[in-house]
Amino acid sequence: MNVSSIVVQTVPKFLEEVVQSLKDCEVCDYHMHDEKGRVIITIEGDGVEEELKKLRVVEAIPHVITADMQMAYSEDELNEHMEVLANADLVPKMLNDEDLDPRDIVYNGDLKKKDLEGFARRFDETGKDK
Repeated sequence: MNVSSIVVQTVPKFLEEVVQSLKDCEVCDYHMHDEKGRVIITIEGDGVEEELKKLRVVEAIPHVITADMQMAYSEDELNEHMEVLANADLVPKMLNDEDLDPRDIVYNGDLKKKDLEGFARRFDETGKDK
């Protein structure tokens, strides 16, 4: 199951109409809005494809300017990663490798400089060689 939060933007003069359309459309759950025309909703789906279909329905509502995904959660993906972490060695093998050159250690703690795609790729590959 995937759950994603969406920020929908409209102009204030159409806000009530858009909010009502979102409540009535049956592809999302309405949560809140502000006077500037921003509306917070969530969508759920068995996968990304289903979520994208629902997002297209939201985008097609009259007076919706944008509908942008802000956060996504995938239960299956989380469970896979939790299993990898649960089965991982407490001390990474590299820390016990006396032949390892310290310059080859990749530090992933600085979010400003982090290669998030590379980190995700390495994380996804963790435990596959077991």
